[in-house]
Amino acid sequence: MVSSNGGLNQMRAGICDMVTIARYLNVTLIVPELDNTSFWNDHSQFQDIFDVDYFITSLRDQVRILKELPPQQNKKVETESVYSMPPISWSNMTYYYDVILPRIKTYEIVHFTKSDATLANNGIPDEVQKLRCRVNYHAMRFAPSVEQLAKKIVRILKERGPHLALHLRYEVDMIAFSGCNEGCSEEEIDELTKMRYNYKLLIQVYIAAGDIYKSGKRMAALKEAFPNLVKKETLLEPSELEPFKNHSNQMAALDYYVSIESDIFVPTYKGHMVKLVEGHRRYLGFRKTILSDRKLLVELIDQYKNGTVNWNQFSAEVKAAHADRLGNPTARSVVPGKPN
Repeated sequence: MVSSNGGLNQMRAGICDMVTIARYLNVTLIVPELDNTSFWNDHSQFQDIFDVDYFITSLRDQVRILKELPPQQNKKVETESVYSMPPISWSNMTYYYDVILPRIKTYEIVHFTKSDATLANNGIPDEVQKLRCRVNYHAMRFAPSVEQLAKKIVRILKERGPHLALHLRYEVDMIAFSGCNEGCSEEEIDELTKMRYNYKLLIQVYIAAGDIYKSGKRMAALKEAFPNLVKKETLLEPSELEPFKNHSNQMAALDYYVSIESDIFVPTYKGHMVKLVEGHRRYLGFRKTILSDRKLLVELIDQYKNGTVNWNQFSAEVKAAHADRLGNPTARSVVPGKPN
């Protein structure tokens, strides 16, 4: 049994690991329960976001997955306390063979209290990596309600011409936690400082999911450069989004689908969704994904602002630096001693 943690894409990555671990330990996996307790404040369950029947049947030649515990085991859970534990992050399969499998044999049911970063990224067999890909890019299909609405957004965008999915993150929770106050006034710095200590104000806001922090100020230059700036709230009728309101993970699923299908994808940070979308677009044929070199951009912007380089020099260096950062094939990064 698994309790996934985090937002939609963190849980998605963790579930891929859970399926893979269950397959190679030859144990039954119960459909994971999703995180309903964190500040994402979303009570959606697996079947609300993913096509649970397809998930189970598409993997039936690999692993046994059940929607719930069989009656005998369920009675055991009701009458006894289940053995619960968090798996050690970034472990290879040896850990699961040597530590976890004996515990399953002893306790019959083992409950993982978290699912993120369970398997190492490097140093594991190719067949394990391939199964992770199969789960992520084939088995974890969105629920019909999510997929149908996402397809409608994509259809509207395509009818209007080429489109770019800009995954911009200037979320209240992220800037408050990081303490980043570049471009903020003294009043805004004070406001963000207060937010850092106020859990209730940690609100997730994507450009495609709602207004970002101080949007009028932050987005002015972007709107001037790209006047045809849209989000799903402007493309769809309010009634169409009504069933998804107050379900941040279902809203994020719509963004994920549109990002996969976009002509170009441009993330501005390296979060869970970005990593999954980038990988998914590579898997689908190296679709164009512009991965910004943020460290270089900061240096160049500083040089441009203080007059060290002119616009033509700035533009040329940005283009040269990103010529090989467009979603093309690349080797997996391997750092000795760093399984992640």
